[in-house]
Amino acid sequence: MAQFPGIGRQLAAAAVAAPFLGPEEERALALRWKNQRDVKAMHQLAQAHMRLVIALAVRFRHYGLSVPDLVQEGHVGLLEAAARFEPEREVRFSTYATWWIRAAMQDYILHNWSIVRGGTSSAQKALFFNFRRIRAKLSRGGDEIGNMEIFSQIAKALRVARADVETMDARLSAPDLSLNAPLSESDGATASERVAFLVDDKPLPDEAAGLAIDAARRIDWLNDALTSLSERERRILRERRLVDEAATLEVLGDRLGISKERVRQIESRALEKLRQALTKRHMESAAEAMI
Repeated sequence: MAQFPGIGRQLAAAAVAAPFLGPEEERALALRWKNQRDVKAMHQLAQAHMRLVIALAVRFRHYGLSVPDLVQEGHVGLLEAAARFEPEREVRFSTYATWWIRAAMQDYILHNWSIVRGGTSSAQKALFFNFRRIRAKLSRGGDEIGNMEIFSQIAKALRVARADVETMDARLSAPDLSLNAPLSESDGATASERVAFLVDDKPLPDEAAGLAIDAARRIDWLNDALTSLSERERRILRERRLVDEAATLEVLGDRLGISKERVRQIESRALEKLRQALTKRHMESAAEAMI
């Protein structure tokens, strides 16, 4: 059907063939569904408004999603509207259903338009669906204004931050790109993929595992080597070398009742004893690995 582009022929034919409902007939079907839970009446009410669903789906086709999929989501919104409709309020069903249909389609677009999840707040939805329209309107004004001024006016009109407008402009300006896509189409199968140019300074998994094992081994060696020191030597080394905020020689001397020069001498001797113990342990470990 020419009036419903992108819609399957069978679905379009069914929508066109559905009879229009007058206000009284529409109200009678809604009352049968609400009071008697007449499923047939609800389906008649929904089928008569499939034209509305398809018309709204066609309006959203420019977001690059399948129109039949939009129709399906809109039909869910239509059924939700039928379930919640209150005929005693004297409002036409099409007026009430339009909001539910549009909301269902907009949620579907926001979740599927991009692999990058966008904002789902009411302000972010308004920005997403009105950005291009407002920008085009401002550009047609005749005055030469820059992007920053346009962004500021859009932010003011939609009551959002200008940074959000700039982010939305970047998202809408280009489609998603696969990291496995070649950088150059002309090189064919030999072209480098985009993922090859992502720099990661972290070690590879096997290197990370090796570093973790070595770190645990070094801690064990250090704890063993500390047992070769006296209690005072261990205390001085811990407070001078093994804490984030090292104590000064003077402070340690006051705590231990000795001069700061004596603290320095004990520290130097303890470091030498620790170095010798660690060297011995390393050589023993190397010898065991060679056996």
